[in-house]
Amino acid sequence: MYNKLFLTVFLSAAVFFAGQITVTAQTSPVRGEVKLKKADGTIVPVADAVVDAYRTDLAKGTAPPTKTNQKGQFSFVGFVPGHIYALAVSGAGIGPKIEPGVKGGRDNIVIIVEEGDGRTLTEAEVREVLALAASAPKGDLSAAQKKEQEELAKKNALIIEKNKKIQEGDAVAGKSNTEGVEALKAKNYDLAISKFAEGVAAVPDFVGSTPVMLNGKLVAHKARGFDSYVEGARSTDPAVRKTKYETANKDFDEGLAAFDQAMVIIKAAPAATEAAEQKTRSNLILELHVNALEVHRLKAVTGIDSTKTAQAAMIVEEYTVAETDSIKKTAAKVTLGDIMRASGEFDKAIAAYRSVLETTPDNNEVMASLGLSLVALGTSVEPANKEQLQEGLNYMQKYADTVAILSTDSKQVQEFKQSVKDTVEYLKTEQKLKPQAPPKSTVTRRKT
Repeated sequence: MYNKLFLTVFLSAAVFFAGQITVTAQTSPVRGEVKLKKADGTIVPVADAVVDAYRTDLAKGTAPPTKTNQKGQFSFVGFVPGHIYALAVSGAGIGPKIEPGVKGGRDNIVIIVEEGDGRTLTEAEVREVLALAASAPKGDLSAAQKKEQEELAKKNALIIEKNKKIQEGDAVAGKSNTEGVEALKAKNYDLAISKFAEGVAAVPDFVGSTPVMLNGKLVAHKARGFDSYVEGARSTDPAVRKTKYETANKDFDEGLAAFDQAMVIIKAAPAATEAAEQKTRSNLILELHVNALEVHRLKAVTGIDSTKTAQAAMIVEEYTVAETDSIKKTAAKVTLGDIMRASGEFDKAIAAYRSVLETTPDNNEVMASLGLSLVALGTSVEPANKEQLQEGLNYMQKYADTVAILSTDSKQVQEFKQSVKDTVEYLKTEQKLKPQAPPKSTVTRRKT
């Protein structure tokens, strides 16, 4: 992974304060090689490096870019006679390099690059560097020019040092992320959280890696928090149970904080320009939202914390805008309904479940959840709202008649099924209601 905050640009075959560039005869083709000088001094060809060409005899103008082959070789079909270009080289794992004063006919260009952050220079940056080189004094330097040269050398040294620190940070982050993932797989959540935090501290704001580690941290906090909840639920000691629930909620909150931090970094970053990067970032955004929504669900259904339903609704809204899979969108809306119902916000639960039935009108479980929410809202006032009770019964009756409580069901599912059956019985015996057919969906289905 490479950070893109700082870079050092060198002009090939030219020095800022001295030197004269010569070229060969003016013929059309241009050929050359790009080679990498490694830290150990070895020189190897650079494959797949991008070579951009910018006209420098005019203030603007470019030629179509080219790429190096597996031997590091590149070629341009031809430059117009009289036109002068600067070649700007970039590629993964190398620092940018500029070869100025190139005319058609040069066929032996060798551009030596060094290891770097993979940055691609913009046309404006290339022209700025060339302008600095062109304005540099030739021959003996005055005292003022020497001072200016020293200042430029100091600035360059600072940039090199910053580059070094960034590369060191990237190395730490890469190692920490790998170790964090392994710890997560081993369910060693303490170590996973520590490693992901270590990586984030080393690279705190790089969109290419930091949100990935924050997502790992989110998942680890979610898992550790749920483990604490289970331990508390199994305890017969009220004090132990209370402590475990508080510990679980703290983990859930820290997981959501990691989500918020990741989204701040993503939203502040420049838009991805390459298709692969766009896809990677989009998938990460969806994964972050899915994991954060699950944390909100756990908070609500465990009864630990029902104060963050507004944040859950925002996450679902963002997710359904970004997600293209209709099934996954529906699942997110169902989860939001469950969060609202478990938190006692029955009006919002009803709205969420109704939105699901608009697209999946035969979803039996959602009809049962909607029915429970309608009855809960209807019985929250005095006297009870009979219309809401009747509608709730209408939605729940089919579920109660067709769904059996199985020994293989989880405790939560068994409780849900029993709750629906008990509520239906209450409405029939205590409220003297009779089930009616629920309203038909008004969704118009496309003919095939």
